[in-house]
Amino acid sequence: MISPAGYEFRAPTPDDLAAVAAVLIADDLGAGQSILGAGFVGAEWARTGFDLATDAWVALDGAAVIVGYGQASPEEPGAVRSWGTVHPEHRSRGIGSALLDRIEERARELLGDLPAARLRHSMNADDHAAAALLQARGLRPVRHFWYMGIDLAELQEPGPPPPGIEITGIAAPGDLEAVHAVLQEAFAGDWGYHPEPYDQWAEEAVGNPNHDPALWLLVRDNGRPVGALTASAEDDRGWVGEVGVVPSHRGRGIGAHLLRLSFATFAGRGLRDAMLNVDSGNPTGATVLYESVGMRIAWRWDLWERS
Repeated sequence: MISPAGYEFRAPTPDDLAAVAAVLIADDLGAGQSILGAGFVGAEWARTGFDLATDAWVALDGAAVIVGYGQASPEEPGAVRSWGTVHPEHRSRGIGSALLDRIEERARELLGDLPAARLRHSMNADDHAAAALLQARGLRPVRHFWYMGIDLAELQEPGPPPPGIEITGIAAPGDLEAVHAVLQEAFAGDWGYHPEPYDQWAEEAVGNPNHDPALWLLVRDNGRPVGALTASAEDDRGWVGEVGVVPSHRGRGIGAHLLRLSFATFAGRGLRDAMLNVDSGNPTGATVLYESVGMRIAWRWDLWERS
């Protein structure tokens, strides 16, 4: 496969994690905001079924410094999820196009002749050059997502939980299974939802380099699990991974209370801010919930697709 002059490509190794994260951070900073880093990349590499040897590539300059990265991996039956990043100082030299060549080739290998096969590629919503490249390859934007954040110096007190609700950490046998069941029910109506087996979900959750069950919360109503929040911390930032409430218990302030409790825990650890990722078209009004607890849009990204 063709490589731009002065660059070569290879599969990454686990030792490349910091260098790949540095490119991603530089790319984000070039767009005006640093959101993702080593924790995000490490979690991607820990996903079930992801293979560094076949599903990812790094671009190296003449000094063997990593200046670009791309990956493609199975997302669900019939779909491949991909993304890439190029250091701002090495843009407009064909690296992004070469990475996309490799992504498309790997997608063809993974999807074969499956009916309704889809390639889904994530990109910075303000990256017009990347958008033009994807459009030229036959992809189109299908969904818009936001990273939303809050400065932990601006917290509201969590206050008491909603009446009749018990909120605990994850400690007792069966708690992890309860979190999984709650989140599956809570997200069943979301765009792109597909059932995720418990074993796969748990493997990815525990395999996340920043996994910290002390930050997770589980909500019960008379002993029945009805809400949950997963979270982690990286450097001076807290991350809310998933927060969900089953449909029968929405509208009672449970989601907002979970978020405020999580923010208070982050602040107690001395973290600077908290962040989460959300589908801007979420049908349950998640963006309104996040705004109600003080979160604001920090960065936008789009999902492009080719069927």
